[in-house]
Amino acid sequence: MPKHHRLTTAPTTPDPGPEPAPGAPAGLGPSAGAAPVIAPAITAPVPARGPEPEAVRAPGPEPEAVRAPGYRAVFRVREFRVVFVAHLCSLLGVVVSELALTVLVYELTRSPLLSSLTFALGFLPYLVGGTLLAGVADRYPPRRVLVVCDLVCAGCVAVMVLPATPVAGLLVLRCAVAAVAPVFQGTRMATLADVLGEGDLFVLGRSLLRIVSQTALLAGFGVGGLLLTAVAPRGALALTVATFLVSAALLRLGTRRRPARAAGGGRQGLGGTWGVLRNRRIRALMLLFWVPPLFVVVPEALAAPYADEIGVSTAALGLLMCAMPVGTIAGELFAGSALSAATRSRIVQPLLLAGFLPFLLYALRPGLALAVLALALAGAAGAYTLGLDAWFVEAVPEEQRGRAMTLMTAGMMTVQGVGMAGAGLAAEFLPVHVVVAGTGVLATVGVVALVAEVRATERRDGADRHMTSR
Repeated sequence: MPKHHRLTTAPTTPDPGPEPAPGAPAGLGPSAGAAPVIAPAITAPVPARGPEPEAVRAPGPEPEAVRAPGYRAVFRVREFRVVFVAHLCSLLGVVVSELALTVLVYELTRSPLLSSLTFALGFLPYLVGGTLLAGVADRYPPRRVLVVCDLVCAGCVAVMVLPATPVAGLLVLRCAVAAVAPVFQGTRMATLADVLGEGDLFVLGRSLLRIVSQTALLAGFGVGGLLLTAVAPRGALALTVATFLVSAALLRLGTRRRPARAAGGGRQGLGGTWGVLRNRRIRALMLLFWVPPLFVVVPEALAAPYADEIGVSTAALGLLMCAMPVGTIAGELFAGSALSAATRSRIVQPLLLAGFLPFLLYALRPGLALAVLALALAGAAGAYTLGLDAWFVEAVPEEQRGRAMTLMTAGMMTVQGVGMAGAGLAAEFLPVHVVVAGTGVLATVGVVALVAEVRATERRDGADRHMTSR
């Protein structure tokens, strides 16, 4: 399961449509702000009067229009390619800056507590930024929000580079970067629906960005560690300033200007947050994004104590840390490339219900091989997110999409911090293998309750649509 918790085989790049009249806001084609229509490479034939021609009825290969598009179709959209590269640059900046700042604080203070606090401060501001600033994602043009967020991060890191910046200032700047992150990520997710449409290309685009994030967990800290052997921590921070600036330039020059979704309207702050969560179905789907990450971080948070418990080497610890991200990447790649949108929707609930069962293997205090297998299987079950993304974007009104996705991102990051802290606290009183197995039980019970709630909202929404159509 991921912690950060997607048409045709050859869609064309969305047609920008006619140029807007002078003074008119630029948008997506003739209707500013409308989601682009992904034109299929082969359009369906117009039904003719009279008997259907034999050539149409003759058996043959499955029409391309009904096949799953695959990830290559997403990369054919030029604007998505720009967003993807900008995401990669911004992600590298975040990973390297986190590592470099942690090392810098330790060098200045020689305090393990302050060093670890520097890393942990990346979680709490997500909650603050995600609840108080979520409305920014819909109130202002999305491109402007994305560029400003990147520039704020670049500015904060640039101040970190200055030798005169005290340790307290470094920690405050770290919080500022973390508070901006959910707004940036939520706005980017909402913009993907504009770039790729609300259908299967959006689901696959979201999946690709998640895969990159998971890959960064595997490789980013290694790259950062190598970088710190060649340059000082402040030098590494200076390089991350450049990555944020490159991301800002790509988004500014490579994406279209779109109007704000809810300019000047809607409540801000906590009132606007409750306005989104008041919808029962959105609330249930939001909890399906939040609850699994709360529990899924437990085995990784306790990987080092468990390696010590079963008496394996530090190299084996690396396997325990990598097993779940590798399983997540493999599961998403398979679901995105081999399964249709309908199939991905059907397997959401089965994968959710089965996803934490591998944790129960820890009750046997397994050795390294079995523990790695259990974690990889749990990670692969995270393929449920592709179908869940499609449900979520369908349920959220367009004018609330940026806010809802910002809240979703902020909640996922916050609960991970809570899960890590809870895992460490429980492991103070119980053996690690008991904590992980107990987590599997608690998580399964919680997911069963949420799946029942989501099914109830499906029945209610279906009844409402039936009554409306009569």
